[in-house]
Order: sequence, then C-alpha cells, then structure tokens
Amino acid sequence: MKTTIFNLFATIVLVVVASCAEQAKKTVDSATAEVEQTPQEPVYHNSKPETVLAAIEHAHGGWGDLWKKGDVQFTYHYHSPEANKTDLSVERYIFDNEASFGHYTQHEINVMPGVEGTVTQCFDGEKTEVLVNGKKNEDTQGTAVADFLRRANYFWFVMPYKLNDKGTVASFEGQETFNGTTYDKIKITYDPEITGKEQNDIYVLYVNPETKLIDRFYFSLPFMGVSEPVLIADYSYEDVEGQKIATKRTYLMPDENGTYPEAPALVQTLTDIQFNNGFTVENLMTME
Repeated sequence: MKTTIFNLFATIVLVVVASCAEQAKKTVDSATAEVEQTPQEPVYHNSKPETVLAAIEHAHGGWGDLWKKGDVQFTYHYHSPEANKTDLSVERYIFDNEASFGHYTQHEINVMPGVEGTVTQCFDGEKTEVLVNGKKNEDTQGTAVADFLRRANYFWFVMPYKLNDKGTVASFEGQETFNGTTYDKIKITYDPEITGKEQNDIYVLYVNPETKLIDRFYFSLPFMGVSEPVLIADYSYEDVEGQKIATKRTYLMPDENGTYPEAPALVQTLTDIQFNNGFTVENLMTME
C-alpha cells in the first residue's frame, strides 16, 4: 500500500508539471523583449493578483536576467524517504530553446528502475533521445518517460516565470498564517478556451508579502482524479547569482482522511548550480 501511494504521488508531481508546462510557455520573442526592458520593482497589491505575479517574477531575479545567463547546470537529488529510493542526475537546460539534459548515475524511481549503469536523457528542443551506458536506447517507454521528464524538470526550474503567462486566471483568496508568517493566497487556474480543457489544474500559492516568494503551494490534478488543490509543495530558496532558486522542495500528500503526515513523501534538492556554461545543442550531452 505504501509503495502504491508513493508511486501515485511521484506520478502526480510529474504529470501536474507537464500539464502546466503545456498551458504556459514563454516564447523566444517574448523572452527577448523582456531582456531588453529595464526591470523595475512592481507595485504589490494582494487584491490585484496580476501585481503579485509580476512581483514574484521580479523577486526571483527576473526572466530577463535568467535569459541572459544562457543556461544552467546543477545536481538534482530526487528522493523518497519512505521508500528509500533516489533518482540522482546532473541537469542542464538552455533557456532560449528549452533544451533539457539529464545524466543519471542513480535511477530508482522514475528513470528506468532496475536498469544497470548510467542513463542519459536529452531533449534538444524538438526531439528526445536516451542513452544507456553511452549507447542509444530504442525502448519506447523509456523514451516517452524521458521526453516527459525533460520538459517537466525544465518547467520546475523556471516555474516562477510561467505563472503570469497567457491563459492564467488569478484571484486573491485572503490571507493565512503558517509557521509564523502571514501569507497572501493567490489562486491560479487557466482559461479553458485557451487550454482546451474542461478541467484545468489549480494552484493556491502562499506568497510571502515581504519577500514576494512562494514558500508553499497547494495543487490539484484532475487527470488523476484529484479535483481539488490538496497536494502540498514547500519550497526553500537560495540566491544564486541574483536568481532565487528553490534548492529544496518537499511534497506532502494527504491520506484517505485528509490528514497530512509530518514527513514528506518526496524531497528534492538542487546543488552545485552554475550558469553561463556555454551549452549548445551540439555539446549539451558532453560529459567531461
């Protein structure tokens, strides 16, 4: 039973990200335009959600600043404490074409569990390929999972800049105190006429009015039958070259009685974050 719950939660986390990524995607033209603008701190009014979302972008360092950094590399530790299983990868992303690379030296959860050796995934902006121990793998399921993860992992990294894109419907849902901080709650969903979906994902963001960062959010997943935002993500940030990066992310899932355990179902950590590596589609998969 515990294994089933863990697998369900891992799937939920992946699917909700991919779903949101399809609904909110910055284009090269819009990103370039933002780079050319001089960033100014937005006025923050919790009763005007569009100002809160703009403030979130600014507080994280700004999309224009991230865009100018070109690319990123980091070590990604994706762990289930209860199952004591881990996916460990070196991640690389190129911002102008959303190319995404992951080199797994440990893969026990989402990436070919049971397969010996290293697994490398690469999405070049158009197609995804998988290498196992340096050799191209033609397994269709493995490639499908890789395509899914490459897009999802990229979305997680740039999520603060995706929330205010076309199709977003935002509303102020009052305030709530958690761990001694009074948060502004902003509900996010999407216009079905733009997404083409009858049921869209829902976020309830807990925005710290002092830092303008999202410390916690609840989310739904209609695709898996979770129609209300009852899944919880808690984020902790570090400043890396002017960008606020969520370097620790923990996830909670309620039991059948709606009670949340104290221990998280998943813990994700990002370390050794480096920007401006000079990655291109041609050298993205080169490992020294």
